[in-house]
Amino acid sequence: MSNDAQTAGPARDGVIEHLVPENWSPADVELSIVVPALNEEITVGEFVEWCKEGLQRAGVNGQILIVDSSTDSTARIVLEHGGEVLRTPKRGLGRAYIDAIPYIRGKWIVMGDADLTYDFRELVPFVKEFRNGAEFVMGSRFRGSIEKGAMPGLHRYFGTPFTTWILNRIYRSSYSDIHCGMRGLTRAALEKIDLKSQSWEYASEMVLKAARLRLKMAEVPVRFYKDREGRVSHHRRMGWLSPWMAGWLNLKVMLVYTPDSFLLKPGLALMAIGLLLSLGLAGGPLLIGNIGFGLYWMLFGVTCTTLGFSSVQIGVLARVMHGLRPGFVERVQKIVTYDRGMLVAAVFVIAGVILLATLVNAYLNHGLRLQAISHPAILGLLFLILGFQTFCFTLLMEMAQRVASKVGR
Repeated sequence: MSNDAQTAGPARDGVIEHLVPENWSPADVELSIVVPALNEEITVGEFVEWCKEGLQRAGVNGQILIVDSSTDSTARIVLEHGGEVLRTPKRGLGRAYIDAIPYIRGKWIVMGDADLTYDFRELVPFVKEFRNGAEFVMGSRFRGSIEKGAMPGLHRYFGTPFTTWILNRIYRSSYSDIHCGMRGLTRAALEKIDLKSQSWEYASEMVLKAARLRLKMAEVPVRFYKDREGRVSHHRRMGWLSPWMAGWLNLKVMLVYTPDSFLLKPGLALMAIGLLLSLGLAGGPLLIGNIGFGLYWMLFGVTCTTLGFSSVQIGVLARVMHGLRPGFVERVQKIVTYDRGMLVAAVFVIAGVILLATLVNAYLNHGLRLQAISHPAILGLLFLILGFQTFCFTLLMEMAQRVASKVGR
């Protein structure tokens, strides 16, 4: 640990350094402001002063920790204004927060940007919600204010509302702005969330996991300002494709952490439709009213059953691997044991072989030619597929549980 402001410069590869201002002492704090920065020398000095004012208004002792990967004077300016600097290699926003965890001293944390687009002088609403027991406090620009020119129209009127609506439908939450960069959470909640994302997608991962873990959540209005004169946002620095790449990364997180939401229920529905058709037509074609159900309907049923069963299996495995629903995982582990899985797989395979035997027998008795379509044989093929899927699913469940047990040690 260094207290020499003159040493603040680009981080060496793989090295993390905690720099503190002169005459600094590690006093007890309630609230840690933790903000990544990359070449923010234009705004970071005033930002630290905003943080000080916000802490004073909220009546809390605070820590101002800037996670810095800059090549300019950002770190030096932060130290001159009395903030702490965690100097890290440039590895992404998500990784910046992961690197900062050992250096966070407060029981509450507020995150954001050091570019003066979020008003850190207004920390009172966050502190109030923390004192009321909130574990995750989301800022909302839509419930607060958005300065003219601060947010592109595509983001304001389509991108953010649309993705927020999707997440609310999936998790039955009531967010109004899931992409707001200013947010707060308790130290315990941050450890529960266990961030994995290295880049922009950390924001979506945090919101998704907070909802899935059923953390006590609140939402507070925040002010959102446009960039200061002379400053160019990181998205603009990286070109027109940058916002689209950020959106793509956030979509990836939503897909990775919520496959069970769009696989389990649709999978069960597909299975129900498929089994109804497959079992109903196993004895041969049916005529219901003026509608005939024959071979092609049965093949459609086999397809629906197979796809549905695969979807359910992947959804269950996703929940087990994420570990975000401990109660569900415990129930699955009690029901889906290795012995039961192998027994069910064997039953499917034996039933499939028996049903296929009728087709093989007819094939052999007619000079190696099939005289008619055998609906029971098609059902046998379905049972063989389900048997193989169950066998593979049982092995994967066993592997997933062993990996989870090793991680928990």
